[in-house]
Amino acid sequence: MAKDKTIFTCTECGGTSPRWLGKCPACGAWNTLIESVAEAGPGKNRLSAPQGYAGLAHAQPVMPLAAIEAQDVARTPSSIDELDRVLGGGIVEGGVVLIGGDPGIGKSTLLLQAMDALQRAGLPTLYVTGEESGAQVALRSRRLGIEGSQVRLLAEIQLEKILATVEATQPAVVVIDSIQTTYSDQLTSAPGSVAQVRECAAHLTRMAKGTGIAVILVGHVTKEGALAGPRVLEHMVDTVLYFEGDTHSQFRLVRAIKNRFGAVNEIGVFAMTEKGLKGVSNPSAIFLSQHSEPVPGSCVMVTLEGTRPMLVEIQALVDSGGPSPRRLSVGLDKDRLAMLLAVLHRHAGVACMDQDVFVNAVGGVRISEPAADLAVMLSITSSLRGKALPRGFIAFGEVGLAGEVRPAPRGQERLKEAAKLGFSVAVVPKANAPKKPIEGLTIHAVERVEEAMNVVRGLD
Repeated sequence: MAKDKTIFTCTECGGTSPRWLGKCPACGAWNTLIESVAEAGPGKNRLSAPQGYAGLAHAQPVMPLAAIEAQDVARTPSSIDELDRVLGGGIVEGGVVLIGGDPGIGKSTLLLQAMDALQRAGLPTLYVTGEESGAQVALRSRRLGIEGSQVRLLAEIQLEKILATVEATQPAVVVIDSIQTTYSDQLTSAPGSVAQVRECAAHLTRMAKGTGIAVILVGHVTKEGALAGPRVLEHMVDTVLYFEGDTHSQFRLVRAIKNRFGAVNEIGVFAMTEKGLKGVSNPSAIFLSQHSEPVPGSCVMVTLEGTRPMLVEIQALVDSGGPSPRRLSVGLDKDRLAMLLAVLHRHAGVACMDQDVFVNAVGGVRISEPAADLAVMLSITSSLRGKALPRGFIAFGEVGLAGEVRPAPRGQERLKEAAKLGFSVAVVPKANAPKKPIEGLTIHAVERVEEAMNVVRGLD
């Protein structure tokens, strides 16, 4: 059998070269040749065979989609509820998960805890570390309080040795920490290069699909926070998870960006403790500031993260800003803040053109949905007037440029979550008003921004 050889492929035109060149010989683009592996074929001119593609391979059987029996995906819980929530219920046989995050955020800690729980549940596991020695991983396990763990450990970065070990030990779940340190002997480039990351991830994915072994890849991130390496890495895997949070805070968020076996944009909330990461069953508590009395500039909203409604406090501070006022938002879109201030002035008569406006989502959470619009506007108005909103007050709803208040998805679940946590007054879009009253919750349904402002003034 002919040995595979290394070639260099242009990312612009797809042309190839037997060696690296600064300029593509086909299209003339600079710095577009990347290393790849080409499988050797029976002849150098095989595509020009008179019989066409039939001379290269045998035709494969096909069948209509309706004739294929669909089966439910079996999941294995990891015994860490918040991680299982993000994964869609647990680890899927043959699934490939990519988890990324800033250095020191807790990726290795969480995965070591999960692997220990799976091993104790009877599943054979293998933890492949390329960044630490076995002694360092053992030290972390003792620090986490999981002495006596039977998780099998391999300190290796060569792909071929890793695949041989997996074939020999037959684990059910494999962790590769990390994909950027893994390299293949078939390529001459350094570990972490585009070609190495793509090739190693492709081999591990094929191994997972062919054997049914679940593979979890740890990925580095760039300075901008995106996963390092080629974007095709995210396309190849089944699930992409991002670790979010400030390393100076004890709280961490794990967010699902892609999931072929579950809901996307689902989040899991963890607290970093001396014994590792612990799931937070009621995340609304960490996103609500504890005030003994209501304060101006604070409004609570109900946001939706995947399938989970969460209460988040929106804080605003309006102060005199002089000739060049500042608009700053943390956890919210700053461009949308400028739009909301214009709507507030035009349709509600609240002017902030000479004021500095600062808006913050408490707890470090990032809110991307437009349902936060109404809460942001009410918190700004509250700070400008110097009057606090009533105790137990919540609001949510999207605001349009014409001043209309549009409904938010799954409004009933948001209201029930607020009532469950003891909130008593809600300002919501008219389309989200429930047909049946919710016990303990007084609901004011509005259609326009000015109506919402009048309701708040009437509650003073």
